[in-house]
This record gives sequence, C-alpha cells and structure tokens, in this order.
Amino acid sequence: MTFEPLKGVRVLDLTSVVVGPVATWRLAQYGAEVIKVEAPAGDLMRGLGGLSPTGQHSGAYLHLNRGKRNIGLDLKKPEASGVVERLVASADVIVANMRPDALERLALDAASIRARHPDKIHCLITGYGTDGPYAGLPTYDSVVQGATGIAGLALARDGTPAYVPMVVCDHVVGEIVAGAILAALAQRRATGDGSSLEIPMFETMAAFVLQEHMAQASFDPPVGPPGDQRLLSPHNKPVRTADGWISFTINTDPQVRAFLRAVGRSDLLEDPRFASVAARARYVGEWFQVRGAPLTQKTTEEWLGIFRAADIAAMPCHTLETLQADPHLEAVGLIRWEQHPTEGKAAAIRPTIRVDGTYPPDRNSSQPRGYETRAILEELGFAPNDTDALIAAGAAQSTT
Repeated sequence: MTFEPLKGVRVLDLTSVVVGPVATWRLAQYGAEVIKVEAPAGDLMRGLGGLSPTGQHSGAYLHLNRGKRNIGLDLKKPEASGVVERLVASADVIVANMRPDALERLALDAASIRARHPDKIHCLITGYGTDGPYAGLPTYDSVVQGATGIAGLALARDGTPAYVPMVVCDHVVGEIVAGAILAALAQRRATGDGSSLEIPMFETMAAFVLQEHMAQASFDPPVGPPGDQRLLSPHNKPVRTADGWISFTINTDPQVRAFLRAVGRSDLLEDPRFASVAARARYVGEWFQVRGAPLTQKTTEEWLGIFRAADIAAMPCHTLETLQADPHLEAVGLIRWEQHPTEGKAAAIRPTIRVDGTYPPDRNSSQPRGYETRAILEELGFAPNDTDALIAAGAAQSTT
C-alpha cells in the first residue's frame, strides 16, 4: 500500500530559499498536494544553489522543490488578490516565510486568513519571532548560526569562529516546521479547529545549542563551565590515516579498552584517568588527545576492519565527491538519475523514510516557474479568457 498519510491535504506554499521549501518538500513526501507560489523574479534558490544547464533549476532548487506544483503570481498586483483568495480557500495549510509586515499588507497573515477561514492552519516561519527586540530583522542561515552560538562553538574549539558549511539551521527548522504542521493537522482532525503556528529560527536553534551545551551551567550554582567538553576538544575531529581520514567514536569502557589495544596504547589500559566514563569526563582534554592522535601507520580501510571487529563505530570521512559513490548508498539506491523536463539528465534523491519495508514513491520533478499556472487557475474556476487577462496584467505568469 502506498504511504500517503497526507493525501487530500492541500498546502499553499508561500516560501522561498531553503527553510520553507524543506518543510513543504517533506509534506509533499507524505502525499500532500503542495502548490508553490513563485514571484516573477523567481525563488532566489534557483540561482543561489549553483549553476544548472539552463539556469532555471540549480541543484539545490531541484532537490528541495520536488513534488510541488508551481504557479507564477505577482502578489503585489491587485489583480492577483482574487487568485490568492481562492487558493487560500482551497488550502488546508498556508506556509509562509515572508516578513510579517509584508504578509499583513497582502492580508496573508494568520489573523487575516483565520478571520475569514477559522479552520485553516497558518504557519509563519520567522527569523526572530514577532514579539522580541529582534522581531522583523532580516536573517539567513549563516546569521542564525552566528547568533545562536553555533559558529562560536568552533571559536571555543579552534580559536576561530566558523559556519557549518551547509545551511544546517534551515534544514533543521524546516523539519520542525513540518512536524508542527503535522501536529496541527492531527488536532484539526480531532477538533475541527485550525491553528496559527509560528516557528522562529533563532529561538529554535538556540534551544538546540543550549540543550546540549548548557551542560554544567544548567545548575544553580553551576558545577562547571558551559559546553560539552568532549565536543569542544580541539582533538574532536576526524583522524588522519595513511591514505586519508577516518571518523570514529568510542564511549563505552569495553570500546575504549579495545581501541587502546588496537592503536598500540596498551600502556594506558590501567590509567585511572581513562578507566571509566566518569574518569574520562573529568580528564576529557587528556583523553581526547589520546583518541585524536594520528593513525598513519595503517590505511583507512585497515583501520575500519580493526575498529569494526572491536564493535567501535567507525566510517571513512567522506568528501562531497566520494559520498556520492559510497557503496552503501549505491546499494540502497539513494540517488537515481532521471530525465528532467528542462535540465536533461539530473539526479533525484529518493525519500529516506522506510514504511512497511518500502520507501514512499518519488514525486514529480521540480517545475519551472509558472509551469502549472493555467491548470491551477482552471481548477480554481477561472475561465481561459480570465487567465489570459491575469497573465496580460502581469498578475500571473505561465511557462506553458
């Protein structure tokens, strides 16, 4: 049986770039019909995500907007308001990551929509919420990484702040948005009531950092400095081997003893600093210096064999090039190749959540801007001449 728990749910997607598209992409994977509204200039991610054969679909846009229907609308044009109202009326969920004042001007904020349609689920993704001193400020993933202390973790470890080289905040918050919408849909199914959701990136990611790194400062008085000292050790990095790098973690006492024997440090087996979890936590600096020492006497493959025989979690440290050729990912078919309508042969990344032994079906490829404008307008009750008038006025755009 096909896994489509959201079949019949329509999502009006007023988002762009990454955080919102991640959320609506996830909902599309669960079977929701997602209608992405794209402005005349196009989603910024069409260009930000790197080069593409035609310039229409960067690799990032290609993957984050799979399974969505695309309608081109200029929301600033008064002629578009009637289209938007019909879209809102037909939708179960409205998701937006525009600035709140822009949504209010367009009457697309939660208060305006739910005054007309109290059963709707309205989800606003913000940078800093709507009621604190940072409310309304613009932001992007790297700014959130700095503001939440994520970049500062690298400062504590390496002496220089650094961004995680992927938009990790956007992805994490996008998945949380999808989860919040699923919870709101469950509540509506039980009560009939809609919801006004707001998910701020700053608070959400700050909570993540603090849950892990308040650590000893979680008590009054503190029992030590903030920060998980294992993760902040300058030696907490992949380890060099004879031909590359390896990533491993050793936590239990048996794993530690097996590791010390494997790397030729049996002299430390009776060292009280490393004899227990509590002792290693107390002497975390010294311990990570031992476990972070180079392992250049053997190749990565040789170390993997040794560590796996000792039940130590270990994997090669991939590069972007080698990850795509990982034998496990190839065996399970994570990446396949398809013929995209405009970009030619392009990679498609399948869903990763397995249900009853199978993966949910792949959704349609990401669409050019305005690809289904005419079809969606027809479904909303617009006659062909009305659609032509909207396009002539610049309120709607169509590529078909």
